[in-house]
Amino acid sequence: MSLDSLKSAIPDYAKDLRLNLGSVIGNSELPPQQLWGTVLATAIASRSPIVLRELAPEARANLSPEAYTAARSAAAVMAMNNVFYRTRHLLSDHEYGTLRAGLRMNVIGNPGVDKVDFELWSFAVSAINGCGLCLDSHEQVLRKAGVSRETVQEAFKIASVIQAVGVTLDAEAILAD
Repeated sequence: MSLDSLKSAIPDYAKDLRLNLGSVIGNSELPPQQLWGTVLATAIASRSPIVLRELAPEARANLSPEAYTAARSAAAVMAMNNVFYRTRHLLSDHEYGTLRAGLRMNVIGNPGVDKVDFELWSFAVSAINGCGLCLDSHEQVLRKAGVSRETVQEAFKIASVIQAVGVTLDAEAILAD
């Protein structure tokens, strides 16, 4: 299975997604590690078995074992952080923001890959999970590290397309039954 298989599974009514998927992955200016780490982390965050099954083998083929593990770690830790920090931010009682989180997130400090790559993947996962606080935090770290706005936008373009493809194909799988 592959990117081409995934694109061919997208129904004609969502042809824009097919074109966008080919574009955000096939025409990306991100270096391969940043691109495929973003693809893998967002495929995991999309919660779509179809998307993950199709894209994970290509991600594995394009990433070092360390980067493959780190992208998975980014998806995992952000699944926790996005819920925790989004909830704290959304609660009208701001006193929760003063309480110690008490959650382990050591992988953020030592992800096993370049910190910028891990931050980019964490940012992209946060886009899917809708945590504004995490988005701002990771975007600021990326910008301070010299990452351009275009690169940051590339990450959330990938996230948006992969999420949309997952939603569409999962709905098609259910409706076909």
